[in-house]
Amino acid sequence: MKTLRTPDDRFAGLPNFAFEPHYVDVPDGDGATLRVHYVDEGPRGAPPILLLHGEPSWCFLYRRMIPVLVDAGLRTVAPDLVGFGRSDKPASRDDYTYQRHVDWMTALLDALELRDATLVGQDWGGLIGLRLVAENPERFARVVAANTMLPTGERDPGDAFRAWQRFSQETPAFDVGRIVNTGCTTDLAPEVIAAYDAPFPDDEFKQGARQFPLLVPTTPDDPASDANRRAWDVLHTWTKPFLTAFSDRDPITHGGDRYLQSEIPGCAGQAHTTIEGGGHFLQEDRGEELARVVAAFVTG
Repeated sequence: MKTLRTPDDRFAGLPNFAFEPHYVDVPDGDGATLRVHYVDEGPRGAPPILLLHGEPSWCFLYRRMIPVLVDAGLRTVAPDLVGFGRSDKPASRDDYTYQRHVDWMTALLDALELRDATLVGQDWGGLIGLRLVAENPERFARVVAANTMLPTGERDPGDAFRAWQRFSQETPAFDVGRIVNTGCTTDLAPEVIAAYDAPFPDDEFKQGARQFPLLVPTTPDDPASDANRRAWDVLHTWTKPFLTAFSDRDPITHGGDRYLQSEIPGCAGQAHTTIEGGGHFLQEDRGEELARVVAAFVTG
C-alpha cells in the first residue's frame, strides 16, 4: 500500500489549534503500518471522551469543544481518521473501505487502552464510531450521536445525500475547506477554510475524501451492510446511556435523531437536545454549546 504523509509545515499556525500532536502506528492490513494522529488533552485518569470527525474534515473540527471538555475535568481524545488530517493517507481509492476504517480505529482504541469511554460521533464519526461501540461494548460507557446514523441500505438515504454523493464524484475540484464551509450556517473565516485544506497539498492526498461518500451503504447488499446489521443487533439491546444532539439545520441527517431514539433502549429517559442554529458541521457553528451538552451528560 502506497501511503502519503502531509508535511508538518502545512499545520503550522492554525487558528485556535495549538494542541500537541500524538501518533500511534496501526496495521494497514498488508503487513505494514499506518501512522494515525490524535489530540489527547486533559487528565489521563479522567473519563475519556472519544471525538470522531467525519467527511471531509479532521480533528481540527473539534478545536472549540476540546477546551470546554478539558475544563470539565475530562480526558479528550480526538483522532484523525486515516486519509485525513495528520494521519497517513493511502494513495489509492481502492485502499479505503468501511471495514478498514473500523479496523484502523479499533487498533487505536487498543493502543490507547481506552475504557469507560464516551463516543461523540458526527457524520462518518458515527458510522465508524457506532460500529466501534457495537463491536467493543466493554470499552464504552455512553454515546453521543450528533448528525450521524448507522445505515444498512434498507432506508432511502434522501435527496440531499444523493446530491452530495454525485457532487463528490463529479466535481473537478474537491475543495475541502469550501465543502466544510457550505455545511455550516455561517461563513467560515478564510484562515479556518485554509486549515481544513491544510491536510491536502494536492488532489493526490484526497483519495480517502473522494471515496468516503461511496462507502455509505445505500443498498441492502452493500459490502458493509451485513456488518452494520450485526452492529444494530447490539445497539437494539444497548441499555447504557445514549444521547442524541443533532442540529436543526442539517438536510443530510434530519430526523435521524428520532430514529435512534426509537431503536436504542439506552436513549430512554435521556435529555436529548436539538442544537439550534447549527448546520451539518455543528461543531463549527455551535461547538461550545455541544461541548457543554457532552460534559453535562458525562459528569451528571
